Amino acid sequence: MFSGIVEALGTVAELLVEGPGCRLVVQEPRIAAETKVADSIAVNGCCLTVIDVAGDTFAFQAGPETLQRTNLGDLKQGSKVNLERSLKVGERLGGHFVTGHIDAVGYLADRRDHGEWSFFRFRIPERLSLQMASKGSIAVDGVSLTIVDSEPEMFSVALIPYTLAVTTLGPLRVGDKVNLETDVLAKYVERQLQGMVRRSEG
Repeated sequence: MFSGIVEALGTVAELLVEGPGCRLVVQEPRIAAETKVADSIAVNGCCLTVIDVAGDTFAFQAGPETLQRTNLGDLKQGSKVNLERSLKVGERLGGHFVTGHIDAVGYLADRRDHGEWSFFRFRIPERLSLQMASKGSIAVDGVSLTIVDSEPEMFSVALIPYTLAVTTLGPLRVGDKVNLETDVLAKYVERQLQGMVRRSEG
C-alpha cells in the first residue's frame, strides 16, 4: 500500500528490452541507499518490485501488460518518474490509501496556469467516473489529489506550487498521458451498488 505522497523524482537511467517486457533502471541516490531487492516502489503510481540495487540506481522488470496499460511504456532514458516506497505500519498517513494498481490511463485535456498555481482537467474512460466525486481522492501518476469537479468523461484538480515543483505533474502538457487509480473505497461502494441493482432486477 502507498499514500500518494511522492518521496522523490527519479530519472530513468536505462531501459533494456527483456523478452516481451523491459528492465527499467531508475536513478535516485537517497532512495537507492535505503532500498533492497524485493521492496515495492510505486513508479508513477504503478507498484513495481525491485529486482536489483547498484550504487545510486535500482531496477524493475515491467511486463507487456504493465507497459500497455500504463504510461510506463512511454518512458525514455532521462524521463522523470514519481517515486514512493510502500507504507510502514505505524507511520503517519498523508494522502489516501493507494494500491499501486492502475485502473486506466487518462489524458491532460486542459491546463490553466495562474502564476505558480495550476488548474488541470483530465479526460478519462467514462466507466471510471462512477468511482469519482467532488472532494474525493484520485491518484494521478501516483500523486494523491483531491477532485474539484467530476463529469462523465472528465475530472479537474487544483495544484499547488509545491506539487507542481516536486512531481512529474508540473511539466505536463495538454495531451500527455497519466496513470489513474481511483479511491479503493469507491470501488467497493460501486461494487455493492451494482450487486443491489442486480438483486432488485432479479
